[in-house]
Amino acid sequence: MVKSPVRMVARWLGSGAVENSAALYGYLLADPGRSLDDLRCELGWSEAEFESAVDELRRLGLLQPTTATGSGLAAVSVDSAVRQLLLDADGQVAELFTAVQRTRDSVEQLHARYLPVQTRQRVGRAPELVRGPDRIAALLEDAARSARTEALSLRPGQDLSEPALAEKLARERIALARGAELRTIYPAAVLRRPAVLAHLRALTAAGAGIRVAHALPLRLIVVDASLAVLPAPAADSGAAVVVRDPAVVGVVRELFEYFWAVAWVPPELLTRAVPGDRHREVLRLLAAGLTDEAIGRKLEISDRTVRRLVADLTADLGAQSRFQAGVHAARLGWL
Repeated sequence: MVKSPVRMVARWLGSGAVENSAALYGYLLADPGRSLDDLRCELGWSEAEFESAVDELRRLGLLQPTTATGSGLAAVSVDSAVRQLLLDADGQVAELFTAVQRTRDSVEQLHARYLPVQTRQRVGRAPELVRGPDRIAALLEDAARSARTEALSLRPGQDLSEPALAEKLARERIALARGAELRTIYPAAVLRRPAVLAHLRALTAAGAGIRVAHALPLRLIVVDASLAVLPAPAADSGAAVVVRDPAVVGVVRELFEYFWAVAWVPPELLTRAVPGDRHREVLRLLAAGLTDEAIGRKLEISDRTVRRLVADLTADLGAQSRFQAGVHAARLGWL
């Protein structure tokens, strides 16, 4: 009697020694082209176990159809799956750099096209050019101190010494006490410095909104929708431009909001309690690559409940996506 390749691989893998997804991968390597229905019946797994294994292999790019209808499946080599994952990651990095370049181009357009118009037509609101790092730093801090309703800023570079951070914290607490909304985006790399992390935690506790981003193309500040501070054009790199024209300030404010939307709250600043058992179980299954439907079947809850639990976790972790939520959860030790 001819032995089934599925049974042969099953004995080779051992019972219970390998996860279902790894076992299924081995079955398809030994016997490619099998339909999912036939394979599930022969394996004797429950529907939830089988779909969970299939979802995991699809997520990792380890499955490919063998017929035009896709009813048959074969295993993809690990090398091929790794190459595809790296290509996808390269594409995401390229998109990020493209977005940063678009932002730089927009800033150059603001300087080259709109500031001259403002200078010619709004003499009373002409931009002010401030030169020198000390004067620029004083200008930025004075602008933040004068805030009445809001102060928004990107901080790709600043004095991160402990005395400077202490002075900045004192000034921003005054603005917060007056009821001004403070929102600031920092480079994620500054979190590696204990003094900066302590400073950001103190700001968060005082009521400021803090997010981080991988890359910030320029330094800017917007105060009360009436004043904006931007770096000068490349030809005058040691200077800053102070803009008071409402139309231009509005454009700069929209630029900040764009970065705010794609930045995230770092897990180091989160004060959320450790999630309950149900949320933690959903998080574990998400990290394993299960879909909402597969999670619902495994936990015997509705898809709507799964989506609500995932939304709770994403919000609690200050994440912008499920992937980011998983990264934050791992860093907090929730997984």
